[in-house]
Amino acid sequence: MSKGNLSILFLAAIFAVTGCNESNRYYTIDGTTQGTTFHIVFQPQVSSDSSFAAVRDSVNAILERIDFSVSGYNKESVLTAFNEEGNPHVDKIFLDNFLSSRKMTEESGGVFDASAAPLFDLWGFGFKTGTEVTQAMIDSVLQFVGMEHFRVDSLKARDGSDSILIQRDDPRCKLNFNAIAQGYTSDLIAAKFSEMGMENYLVEVGGEVYAKGVNPKGKLWNVGIDRPVDGNNSPGVDIQAVVRISGRGLVTSGDYRKFYIKDGKKISHSINPKTGYPVEHNLLSATVVAENATIADGYATYLMVLGLDKARQVVETNENIEALLIFSDGDSLKVWTSEGIFY
Repeated sequence: MSKGNLSILFLAAIFAVTGCNESNRYYTIDGTTQGTTFHIVFQPQVSSDSSFAAVRDSVNAILERIDFSVSGYNKESVLTAFNEEGNPHVDKIFLDNFLSSRKMTEESGGVFDASAAPLFDLWGFGFKTGTEVTQAMIDSVLQFVGMEHFRVDSLKARDGSDSILIQRDDPRCKLNFNAIAQGYTSDLIAAKFSEMGMENYLVEVGGEVYAKGVNPKGKLWNVGIDRPVDGNNSPGVDIQAVVRISGRGLVTSGDYRKFYIKDGKKISHSINPKTGYPVEHNLLSATVVAENATIADGYATYLMVLGLDKARQVVETNENIEALLIFSDGDSLKVWTSEGIFY
């Protein structure tokens, strides 16, 4: 999530596909949001400056709504008011992320947990700067981690409308939706595009992708999977594999960009909410394909916490997801893929 208020820079370009007429033109929108970048390619129903502007404005509005709802870095967001001020009143975007996170917690047996926010803060990967971490500090925080500490209520307003409330049993229980919010963002923009009648588009926010239809060449959308080596901080420059998708979400989670070195040891941002510690294993990145980017986002995070062997077991027994796992084997990188990851 971006720090402070939403800051979006649009750099617009137009794809003029060889052999296609004006009505088949694709457009792109690029910019920054949620502390990362986004890249969107779409074919509007009618190719025109006005239709492009309408799409751009819709994207802008969605990104702003999300930033002011579930960004922990935005001091005016609903999430900040919830975590810091104890305000239980939330909006639909917040509720969507909460319910999706709670479902993912149930499916993962607690390995994925949005209520692990205090742990991420403790280790310096959340909304606060980390400190020297001790077992005693972890133990003091773990008692406030767990989605069972939260419940959803509703309150009837004077005008007859329902106000959504999320209550917690202790003010030290907090939420962090960073592991699912960007996938949700891609899905929300995609839903808006479909509502606008578009059939061909790709939405990518921070690497979280949802694609529908075909690309400007009339083919399935190609999504590059970055080579997960430390220092590979430029998406798309060093590609390990390419996956084709349409009508699906794709998300990659890895520890080669979000980490720090302390006393010669790599501290990963993948934290096991059951132990309270960053993971230590040879799984470097997990790419998940699912029916939408929200689910793919949650499962990619879940698999990265599990490690290679357990991640493979989850993928092989879940018919709703496909995965590509990149892991280290000595000094080499190796790839494991589920049977249906490639068309």
